[in-house]
Amino acid sequence: MTERLKQAFERAATALLPEEQDYLAEWIMALLKADDEATWDAAFAASDHKLDKLAEQALDDYRAGRTEPLDPDKL
Repeated sequence: MTERLKQAFERAATALLPEEQDYLAEWIMALLKADDEATWDAAFAASDHKLDKLAEQALDDYRAGRTEPLDPDKL
């Protein structure tokens, strides 16, 4: 944690009422979640063509008889 972030949290802990602290915490968590979701969305969007290629390769293997049924006991 950076010193500046530590200072901000310490100040919030002493300057805000408990319900205000909870509101701030929820806002931060929502911000981080939105950032995580945007990162995942961007990663999947960027890899869309790669996933399509892998799916096509899997179907080609299946059609050519190069696959076998999955046996969970062998995992």
